[in-house]
Amino acid sequence: TVPVRHFYIQAVSEAGRNFSRSPPGKTQFKVVIKALSPKEVTRVYTPRPLDRNDGSFLMRYRMYGSVTKGLKIEILYGDQHVAQSPYILKGPVYHEYCDCPEEDAEVWQDMMSCPSQEPQITKDFISFPTIDLQRMLKEIPAKFSQTRGAIVHYTILDNHIYRRSLGKYTDFKMFSDEMLLSLARKVRLPDVEFYLNVGDWPVEHRKANDTPGPVPVISWCGSVDSRDIILPTYDVTHSTLETLRGVTNDLLSIQGNTGPFWENKTERALFRGRDSREERLHLVKLSKENPELLDAGITGYFFFREKEKELGKAQLMGFFDFFKYKYQVNVDGTVAAYRFPYLLLGDSLVLKQDSQYYEHFYIGLKPWKHYVPVKRNLEDLLEKIKWAKENDEEARKIAKEGQLMARELLQPHKFYCYYYKVLQKYAERQASKPEIRDGMELVPQPDDRDSVCSCHRKKDEPSS
Repeated sequence: TVPVRHFYIQAVSEAGRNFSRSPPGKTQFKVVIKALSPKEVTRVYTPRPLDRNDGSFLMRYRMYGSVTKGLKIEILYGDQHVAQSPYILKGPVYHEYCDCPEEDAEVWQDMMSCPSQEPQITKDFISFPTIDLQRMLKEIPAKFSQTRGAIVHYTILDNHIYRRSLGKYTDFKMFSDEMLLSLARKVRLPDVEFYLNVGDWPVEHRKANDTPGPVPVISWCGSVDSRDIILPTYDVTHSTLETLRGVTNDLLSIQGNTGPFWENKTERALFRGRDSREERLHLVKLSKENPELLDAGITGYFFFREKEKELGKAQLMGFFDFFKYKYQVNVDGTVAAYRFPYLLLGDSLVLKQDSQYYEHFYIGLKPWKHYVPVKRNLEDLLEKIKWAKENDEEARKIAKEGQLMARELLQPHKFYCYYYKVLQKYAERQASKPEIRDGMELVPQPDDRDSVCSCHRKKDEPSS
């Protein structure tokens, strides 16, 4: 159960070979999804399959109600059933807002095909063999909430979520709330008490051998000189929760909007973004001097307003239009640029600025295999773009490897697995029992009046 379920269709020739481009002609795949039992009525939003430009198609669907008996999924090419269509997804099949957690976490992780190891999580917890909740209670509100003012204190007890905000910059808690609630509807969470930093910057900079040592603050972005424990960013989790609903750019829709084929893309590097870091201004200067290699523009001035006259302001550009360009420049914003996962999923080569900041999945990426690294001060950017132009086949291969790796690492269910594993690892290390502290309030599950769901979960019978 994830907010939007999806599957892939791979087109094959009559000889059984995979197409590496869309099948020729006008005929299209068509998918019909409905309740298996004629007695059950449920609304299933099924947009057209997305053509991934490589012979495969991505089919997404969002359920607005649950079904007891199951779903029938018909996959047609023209008006003919293909492969083993119709497929039956045995029930009960729950929709996103059905509060029906699997009690047995092992069963759930197995069902979700969760990776057995997450190297970043293992690394993040090395500094914290035990977690002293009493010490954190004394120290964190005093140390972090005054200076940063973006800490939210959570307790999860009996699968209910409680929280209090420490500081005045905690609006982004709506993103952590929605993800934790979504997770709690799917699997029974361990009892934990933790502090989540909803600001941009990682906050815990003490080393493991300092006295006193670091405390485990959970953040969305890590850096080489901090000890924060990392979760997938609010951006990728929100986009996953709101796919086919409130967002246009999500990690699935991008896969069907990667612009023209490689050979038809504009042979220049592109950058658009706010002025949130000085190197971005430098990019625009480079672009003015080398328009044949680079097209860079600032779309909004906030930090360096005095520069607008000199550098000009670029028109906003639809994100899917980025992929009309062969090369994408990824430069940090205030921290890691949260656009990076989206750029990787495209069909362009990503030129990534060296950075002390990272997101949870960077550990699975290698420079020169999945992207081309660029020095922090961008002094080698132009030569890297020239290299890519002169080594087109190699550049294309790196772009493809990056895309395939991103498709693997950034699947919606992997975020749920990752969140769960962080909470699980954390819970194992707590030296005392989590409590609901003064000033905490219950974060209620959303009231889903539109569609009833009766949870069939019993201790002894895992259901799909």
